[in-house]
Amino acid sequence: MNNLEKRSFYSFLTLYIGSSFLFLALAGFWYYTAQKNALQNSNYYQMQHFSDKVSAAIINSHMRGGGLHLPAAPSQTELALVSTQNRIVYGSLPQDITSFKNDFFEMDGNSILISDAPQKHLNIKYVVVQSSTYRKELEALQAYVLLVMIAIALGIVLVAWILSKIFMRPIRQKVEQIEQFIQDISHELGTPVTALQMSSKRALQKGVYDEKVLTNISISTKQLYSIYQSLAFLNFSTPKEAPKQLALQPILEESIAYYAELSHAKNISFQTDIESASLLITEDRAKLLFSNFISNAIKYSMPNTTITITLKEHFFSIQDEGVGIDSTKLDEIFKPYERGSQIAGGFGIGLSIVKQICDEFNIDIEVTSKIDEGSCFTLTW
Repeated sequence: MNNLEKRSFYSFLTLYIGSSFLFLALAGFWYYTAQKNALQNSNYYQMQHFSDKVSAAIINSHMRGGGLHLPAAPSQTELALVSTQNRIVYGSLPQDITSFKNDFFEMDGNSILISDAPQKHLNIKYVVVQSSTYRKELEALQAYVLLVMIAIALGIVLVAWILSKIFMRPIRQKVEQIEQFIQDISHELGTPVTALQMSSKRALQKGVYDEKVLTNISISTKQLYSIYQSLAFLNFSTPKEAPKQLALQPILEESIAYYAELSHAKNISFQTDIESASLLITEDRAKLLFSNFISNAIKYSMPNTTITITLKEHFFSIQDEGVGIDSTKLDEIFKPYERGSQIAGGFGIGLSIVKQICDEFNIDIEVTSKIDEGSCFTLTW
Protein backbone atom coordinates (compact mmCIF):
# COMPACT_ATOMS: atom_id res chain seq x y z
CA MET A 1 0.00 0.00 0.00
CA ASN A 2 1.17 3.53 -0.73
CA ASN A 3 1.12 6.27 1.91
CA LEU A 4 -2.34 7.51 0.92
CA GLU A 5 -3.80 4.01 1.13
CA LYS A 6 -2.11 3.42 4.49
CA ARG A 7 -3.58 6.65 5.87
CA SER A 8 -7.04 5.67 4.64
CA PHE A 9 -6.65 2.14 5.99
CA TYR A 10 -5.51 3.18 9.47
CA SER A 11 -7.99 6.07 9.64
CA PHE A 12 -10.88 3.68 8.95
CA LEU A 13 -9.40 1.13 11.39
CA THR A 14 -8.98 3.73 14.14
CA LEU A 15 -12.45 5.20 13.63
CA TYR A 16 -14.11 1.78 13.61
CA ILE A 17 -12.21 0.44 16.64
CA GLY A 18 -12.53 3.72 18.57
CA SER A 19 -16.30 4.02 18.08
CA SER A 20 -16.77 0.28 18.77
CA PHE A 21 -14.75 0.49 21.98
CA LEU A 22 -16.78 3.49 23.09
CA PHE A 23 -20.05 1.62 22.60
CA LEU A 24 -18.52 -1.47 24.22
CA ALA A 25 -17.46 0.55 27.25
CA LEU A 26 -20.92 2.10 27.58
CA ALA A 27 -22.61 -1.28 27.16
CA GLY A 28 -20.21 -2.89 29.64
CA PHE A 29 -20.78 -0.10 32.18
CA TRP A 30 -24.56 -0.36 31.79
CA TYR A 31 -24.49 -4.15 32.13
CA TYR A 32 -22.15 -4.05 35.13
CA THR A 33 -24.23 -1.39 36.90
CA ALA A 34 -27.47 -3.28 36.27
CA GLN A 35 -26.00 -6.59 37.47
CA LYS A 36 -24.38 -4.94 40.48
CA ASN A 37 -27.72 -3.43 41.53
CA ALA A 38 -29.43 -6.78 40.96
CA LEU A 39 -26.82 -8.55 43.12
CA GLN A 40 -27.13 -5.90 45.82
CA ASN A 41 -30.93 -6.17 45.88
CA SER A 42 -30.80 -9.96 45.88
CA ASN A 43 -28.28 -9.95 48.73
CA TYR A 44 -30.37 -7.47 50.71
CA TYR A 45 -33.57 -9.53 50.37
CA GLN A 46 -31.74 -12.74 51.34
CA MET A 47 -30.28 -11.09 54.44
CA GLN A 48 -33.63 -9.48 55.24
CA HIS A 49 -35.34 -12.85 54.90
CA PHE A 50 -32.83 -14.51 57.26
CA SER A 51 -33.16 -11.59 59.69
CA ASP A 52 -36.97 -11.98 59.70
CA LYS A 53 -36.62 -15.73 60.38
CA VAL A 54 -34.32 -15.01 63.36
CA SER A 55 -36.69 -12.32 64.66
CA ALA A 56 -39.65 -14.69 64.30
CA ALA A 57 -37.76 -17.38 66.24
CA ILE A 58 -36.98 -14.88 69.05
CA ILE A 59 -40.59 -13.67 69.27
CA ASN A 60 -42.01 -17.24 69.22
CA SER A 61 -39.58 -18.33 71.93
CA HIS A 62 -40.57 -15.40 74.12
CA MET A 63 -44.29 -15.86 73.53
CA ARG A 64 -44.22 -19.63 74.22
CA GLY A 65 -41.70 -19.50 76.99
CA GLY A 66 -39.53 -22.18 75.45
CA GLY A 67 -35.86 -22.32 74.50
CA LEU A 68 -34.49 -20.21 71.66
CA HIS A 69 -33.65 -22.19 68.52
CA LEU A 70 -32.03 -19.98 65.90
CA PRO A 71 -32.28 -20.97 62.22
CA ALA A 72 -29.07 -22.04 60.49
CA ALA A 73 -27.24 -19.17 58.84
CA PRO A 74 -26.74 -19.32 55.05
CA SER A 75 -23.24 -19.83 53.66
CA GLN A 76 -20.83 -16.92 54.22
CA THR A 77 -23.35 -15.27 56.58
CA GLU A 78 -22.81 -14.41 60.25
CA LEU A 79 -25.39 -13.49 62.89
CA ALA A 80 -25.20 -11.29 65.97
CA LEU A 81 -27.86 -10.38 68.54
CA VAL A 82 -27.75 -7.08 70.44
CA SER A 83 -29.57 -6.57 73.73
CA THR A 84 -31.56 -3.56 74.76
CA GLN A 85 -28.42 -2.35 76.57
CA ASN A 86 -26.55 -2.45 73.21
CA ARG A 87 -24.49 -5.42 74.29
CA ILE A 88 -23.71 -8.34 72.05
CA VAL A 89 -25.40 -11.41 73.49
CA TYR A 90 -24.75 -13.69 70.54
CA GLY A 91 -22.13 -13.74 67.76
CA SER A 92 -19.63 -10.98 67.03
CA LEU A 93 -19.55 -7.67 65.18
CA PRO A 94 -16.90 -5.51 63.55
CA GLN A 95 -15.33 -3.12 66.06
CA ASP A 96 -16.30 -0.12 63.92
CA ILE A 97 -20.00 -0.60 64.75
CA THR A 98 -20.60 1.45 67.91
CA SER A 99 -24.21 2.54 67.42
CA PHE A 100 -27.27 0.66 66.29
CA LYS A 101 -30.30 1.57 64.20
CA ASN A 102 -32.24 0.06 61.34
CA ASP A 103 -29.76 0.16 58.46
CA PHE A 104 -28.15 -1.66 55.53
CA PHE A 105 -24.61 -0.74 54.52
CA GLU A 106 -21.20 -1.95 53.39
CA MET A 107 -18.21 -2.25 55.69
CA ASP A 108 -14.83 -3.84 55.05
CA GLY A 109 -16.20 -5.62 51.99
CA ASN A 110 -19.13 -7.13 53.88
CA SER A 111 -22.82 -6.31 53.70
CA ILE A 112 -24.35 -5.54 57.06
CA LEU A 113 -28.07 -5.45 57.91
CA ILE A 114 -29.32 -4.15 61.26
CA SER A 115 -32.99 -4.86 62.09
CA ASP A 116 -35.08 -4.08 65.18
CA ALA A 117 -37.72 -6.66 64.21
CA PRO A 118 -37.34 -8.61 67.54
CA GLN A 119 -39.11 -5.68 69.25
CA LYS A 120 -37.11 -6.26 72.51
CA HIS A 121 -38.44 -9.80 72.98
CA LEU A 122 -36.09 -11.85 75.17
CA ASN A 123 -34.40 -8.53 75.83
CA ILE A 124 -33.04 -8.55 72.28
CA LYS A 125 -33.37 -5.24 70.45
CA TYR A 126 -31.39 -5.78 67.23
CA VAL A 127 -30.59 -8.59 64.86
CA VAL A 128 -27.35 -7.94 62.97
CA VAL A 129 -26.61 -9.97 59.85
CA GLN A 130 -23.34 -9.66 57.97
CA SER A 131 -22.52 -11.45 54.74
CA SER A 132 -19.51 -11.65 52.39
CA THR A 133 -21.60 -13.19 49.60
CA TYR A 134 -22.17 -9.86 47.83
CA ARG A 135 -18.45 -9.00 47.80
CA LYS A 136 -17.48 -12.36 46.30
CA GLU A 137 -20.31 -12.29 43.78
CA LEU A 138 -19.34 -8.74 42.83
CA GLU A 139 -15.71 -9.79 42.33
CA ALA A 140 -16.88 -12.67 40.15
CA LEU A 141 -19.11 -10.26 38.18
CA GLN A 142 -16.21 -7.86 37.67
CA ALA A 143 -13.96 -10.66 36.44
CA TYR A 144 -16.71 -11.94 34.12
CA VAL A 145 -17.48 -8.50 32.64
CA LEU A 146 -13.77 -7.78 32.16
CA LEU A 147 -13.18 -11.15 30.47
CA VAL A 148 -16.19 -10.74 28.18
CA MET A 149 -15.20 -7.17 27.26
CA ILE A 150 -11.63 -8.29 26.45
CA ALA A 151 -12.98 -11.11 24.28
CA ILE A 152 -15.40 -8.75 22.52
CA ALA A 153 -12.62 -6.15 22.10
CA LEU A 154 -10.38 -8.75 20.45
CA GLY A 155 -13.31 -9.72 18.23
CA ILE A 156 -13.86 -6.07 17.32
CA VAL A 157 -10.18 -5.66 16.41
CA LEU A 158 -10.30 -8.79 14.26
CA VAL A 159 -13.53 -7.75 12.54
CA ALA A 160 -12.20 -4.20 12.08
CA TRP A 161 -9.04 -5.55 10.46
CA ILE A 162 -11.03 -7.80 8.10
CA LEU A 163 -13.51 -5.02 7.25
CA SER A 164 -10.64 -2.59 6.65
CA LYS A 165 -9.06 -5.06 4.24
CA ILE A 166 -12.40 -5.53 2.46
CA PHE A 167 -12.96 -1.75 2.48
CA MET A 168 -9.53 -1.13 0.97
CA ARG A 169 -9.76 -3.88 -1.67
CA PRO A 170 -11.81 -1.89 -4.24
CA ILE A 171 -9.72 1.20 -3.50
CA ARG A 172 -6.56 -0.84 -4.10
CA GLN A 173 -8.00 -2.16 -7.35
CA LYS A 174 -9.03 1.33 -8.42
CA VAL A 175 -5.59 2.72 -7.58
CA GLU A 176 -3.96 -0.06 -9.62
CA GLN A 177 -6.34 0.68 -12.50
CA ILE A 178 -5.59 4.40 -12.34
CA GLU A 179 -1.84 3.76 -12.16
CA GLN A 180 -2.11 1.46 -15.18
CA PHE A 181 -4.35 4.05 -16.87
CA ILE A 182 -1.70 6.75 -16.39
CA GLN A 183 0.98 4.46 -17.75
CA ASP A 184 -1.17 3.62 -20.78
CA ILE A 185 -1.96 7.30 -21.40
CA SER A 186 1.74 8.10 -21.25
CA HIS A 187 2.45 5.33 -23.74
CA GLU A 188 -0.44 6.29 -26.03
CA LEU A 189 0.54 9.95 -26.03
CA GLY A 190 4.20 9.08 -26.54
CA THR A 191 3.66 7.49 -29.96
CA PRO A 192 1.90 10.37 -31.77
CA VAL A 193 3.97 13.01 -29.98
CA THR A 194 7.19 11.31 -31.09
CA ALA A 195 5.82 10.98 -34.61
CA LEU A 196 4.93 14.68 -34.64
CA GLN A 197 8.38 15.65 -33.43
CA MET A 198 10.15 13.50 -36.01
CA SER A 199 7.90 14.58 -38.87
CA SER A 200 8.22 18.25 -37.95
CA LYS A 201 12.00 17.95 -37.64
CA ARG A 202 12.24 16.15 -40.98
CA ALA A 203 10.05 18.76 -42.69
CA LEU A 204 12.14 21.60 -41.29
CA GLN A 205 15.39 19.92 -42.31
CA LYS A 206 14.20 19.23 -45.86
CA GLY A 207 12.50 22.54 -46.25
CA VAL A 208 9.91 20.73 -48.32
CA TYR A 209 6.61 19.59 -46.89
CA ASP A 210 5.98 16.40 -48.86
CA GLU A 211 2.77 14.39 -48.66
CA LYS A 212 4.22 11.63 -46.47
CA VAL A 213 5.39 14.05 -43.80
CA LEU A 214 2.07 15.88 -43.76
CA THR A 215 0.21 12.56 -43.61
CA ASN A 216 2.25 11.46 -40.58
CA ILE A 217 1.55 14.77 -38.89
CA SER A 218 -2.16 14.48 -39.69
CA ILE A 219 -2.37 10.90 -38.36
CA SER A 220 -0.52 11.79 -35.16
CA THR A 221 -2.72 14.84 -34.65
CA LYS A 222 -5.88 12.75 -35.05
CA GLN A 223 -4.58 10.15 -32.60
CA LEU A 224 -3.96 12.90 -30.07
CA TYR A 225 -7.41 14.34 -30.70
CA SER A 226 -9.02 10.91 -30.16
CA ILE A 227 -7.25 10.60 -26.83
CA TYR A 228 -8.35 14.14 -25.96
CA GLN A 229 -11.99 13.30 -26.77
CA SER A 230 -11.91 10.24 -24.52
CA LEU A 231 -10.34 12.17 -21.67
CA ALA A 232 -12.80 15.03 -22.13
CA PHE A 233 -15.67 12.54 -21.81
CA LEU A 234 -14.35 11.54 -18.39
CA ASN A 235 -14.70 15.12 -17.21
CA PHE A 236 -18.11 14.66 -15.57
CA SER A 237 -18.45 18.36 -14.80
CA THR A 238 -18.89 19.11 -18.51
CA PRO A 239 -22.46 20.39 -19.14
CA LYS A 240 -24.65 17.97 -21.07
CA GLU A 241 -26.50 18.94 -24.23
CA ALA A 242 -30.15 18.11 -24.76
CA PRO A 243 -30.54 15.15 -27.16
CA LYS A 244 -32.35 15.59 -30.45
CA GLN A 245 -33.41 13.37 -33.34
CA LEU A 246 -30.17 13.24 -35.28
CA ALA A 247 -29.36 11.95 -38.78
CA LEU A 248 -26.56 9.41 -38.30
CA GLN A 249 -25.47 8.86 -41.93
CA PRO A 250 -23.45 12.08 -42.40
CA ILE A 251 -21.83 11.71 -38.95
CA LEU A 252 -20.77 8.13 -39.68
CA GLU A 253 -19.43 9.01 -43.14
CA GLU A 254 -17.50 11.94 -41.64
CA SER A 255 -15.98 9.63 -39.00
CA ILE A 256 -14.92 7.08 -41.64
CA ALA A 257 -13.30 9.83 -43.69
CA TYR A 258 -11.60 11.20 -40.58
CA TYR A 259 -9.81 7.89 -39.97
CA ALA A 260 -9.06 7.19 -43.66
CA GLU A 261 -5.40 8.19 -43.32
CA LEU A 262 -4.92 5.94 -40.30
CA SER A 263 -6.56 2.99 -42.09
CA HIS A 264 -4.49 3.59 -45.25
CA ALA A 265 -1.33 3.52 -43.15
CA LYS A 266 -2.17 -0.08 -42.21
CA ASN A 267 -3.60 -0.85 -45.65
CA ILE A 268 -7.03 -1.46 -44.14
CA SER A 269 -10.08 -0.92 -46.34
CA PHE A 270 -13.67 -0.07 -45.40
CA GLN A 271 -16.65 -1.95 -46.81
CA THR A 272 -19.77 0.05 -46.08
CA ASP A 273 -23.51 -0.37 -46.37
CA ILE A 274 -24.85 2.93 -45.09
CA GLU A 275 -28.48 4.01 -45.29
CA SER A 276 -30.41 6.86 -43.70
CA ALA A 277 -30.99 6.38 -39.98
CA SER A 278 -31.79 8.59 -37.05
CA LEU A 279 -31.40 8.44 -33.29
CA LEU A 280 -32.35 10.62 -30.33
CA ILE A 281 -28.83 11.61 -29.24
CA THR A 282 -26.49 14.60 -29.02
CA GLU A 283 -24.09 15.21 -31.90
CA ASP A 284 -20.93 15.06 -29.79
CA ARG A 285 -21.96 11.69 -28.30
CA ALA A 286 -22.78 10.27 -31.74
CA LYS A 287 -19.39 11.36 -33.08
CA LEU A 288 -17.62 9.91 -30.03
CA LEU A 289 -19.56 6.65 -30.37
CA PHE A 290 -18.58 6.10 -34.02
CA SER A 291 -15.06 7.42 -33.40
CA ASN A 292 -14.39 4.85 -30.69
CA PHE A 293 -15.78 1.99 -32.75
CA ILE A 294 -13.77 2.88 -35.88
CA SER A 295 -10.49 3.69 -34.08
CA ASN A 296 -10.76 0.46 -32.09
CA ALA A 297 -11.43 -1.56 -35.24
CA ILE A 298 -8.39 -0.06 -36.96
CA LYS A 299 -6.20 -0.48 -33.88
CA TYR A 300 -6.97 -4.19 -33.44
CA SER A 301 -7.14 -5.11 -37.14
CA MET A 302 -4.29 -6.78 -38.95
CA PRO A 303 -2.79 -5.03 -42.03
CA ASN A 304 -4.38 -5.80 -45.39
CA THR A 305 -7.81 -6.58 -43.88
CA THR A 306 -11.31 -5.17 -44.24
CA ILE A 307 -13.61 -3.41 -41.78
CA THR A 308 -17.30 -3.83 -42.59
CA ILE A 309 -19.67 -1.10 -41.44
CA THR A 310 -23.46 -1.26 -41.75
CA LEU A 311 -25.97 1.43 -40.86
CA LYS A 312 -29.72 1.08 -41.24
CA GLU A 313 -32.71 2.43 -39.38
CA HIS A 314 -32.46 1.23 -35.76
CA PHE A 315 -29.32 -0.78 -36.56
CA PHE A 316 -25.55 -0.29 -36.69
CA SER A 317 -22.74 -2.84 -36.85
CA ILE A 318 -18.98 -2.77 -37.31
CA GLN A 319 -16.97 -5.90 -37.96
CA ASP A 320 -13.20 -6.23 -38.20
CA GLU A 321 -10.81 -9.03 -39.11
CA GLY A 322 -8.55 -8.39 -36.16
CA VAL A 323 -7.07 -10.21 -33.20
CA GLY A 324 -10.45 -10.97 -31.61
CA ILE A 325 -11.41 -11.09 -27.94
CA ASP A 326 -11.24 -14.12 -25.67
CA SER A 327 -14.76 -15.32 -24.79
CA THR A 328 -13.90 -15.19 -21.08
CA LYS A 329 -13.25 -11.42 -21.38
CA LEU A 330 -16.39 -10.43 -23.27
CA ASP A 331 -18.21 -9.51 -20.05
CA GLU A 332 -15.28 -7.39 -18.87
CA ILE A 333 -14.42 -5.27 -21.92
CA PHE A 334 -17.03 -2.58 -21.16
CA LYS A 335 -15.61 -1.93 -17.68
CA PRO A 336 -13.31 1.08 -17.24
CA TYR A 337 -9.61 0.38 -17.72
CA GLU A 338 -10.25 -3.19 -18.95
CA ARG A 339 -8.72 -4.21 -22.26
CA GLY A 340 -9.83 -7.16 -24.36
CA SER A 341 -6.37 -7.64 -25.81
CA GLN A 342 -2.86 -6.57 -24.90
CA ILE A 343 -1.64 -6.82 -28.49
CA ALA A 344 -2.44 -3.24 -29.48
CA GLY A 345 -2.08 -0.08 -27.43
CA GLY A 346 -4.85 1.67 -25.56
CA PHE A 347 -5.81 2.53 -22.01
CA GLY A 348 -9.09 0.66 -21.62
CA ILE A 349 -11.73 3.39 -21.65
CA GLY A 350 -12.92 3.35 -25.29
CA LEU A 351 -15.49 0.58 -24.91
CA SER A 352 -16.38 1.83 -21.44
CA ILE A 353 -17.30 5.18 -23.02
CA VAL A 354 -19.28 3.35 -25.72
CA LYS A 355 -21.24 1.45 -23.06
CA GLN A 356 -21.96 4.62 -21.08
CA ILE A 357 -23.26 6.39 -24.21
CA CYS A 358 -25.41 3.37 -25.10
CA ASP A 359 -26.88 3.27 -21.59
CA GLU A 360 -27.51 7.02 -21.63
CA PHE A 361 -29.50 6.91 -24.88
CA ASN A 362 -31.20 3.50 -24.50
CA ILE A 363 -29.11 1.71 -27.13
CA ASP A 364 -28.67 -2.05 -26.90
CA ILE A 365 -25.16 -3.29 -27.62
CA GLU A 366 -24.00 -6.81 -28.44
CA VAL A 367 -20.57 -8.19 -29.24
CA THR A 368 -19.42 -11.43 -30.83
CA SER A 369 -15.78 -12.31 -31.27
CA LYS A 370 -13.38 -15.10 -32.09
CA ILE A 371 -9.66 -15.12 -31.48
CA ASP A 372 -7.66 -14.41 -34.67
CA GLU A 373 -10.88 -13.97 -36.67
CA GLY A 374 -12.17 -10.62 -35.48
CA SER A 375 -14.99 -8.96 -33.58
CA CYS A 376 -18.43 -7.62 -34.44
CA PHE A 377 -20.23 -4.94 -32.43
CA THR A 378 -23.94 -4.43 -33.03
CA LEU A 379 -26.15 -1.55 -31.87
CA THR A 380 -29.95 -1.57 -31.97
CA TRP A 381 -32.38 1.09 -30.77
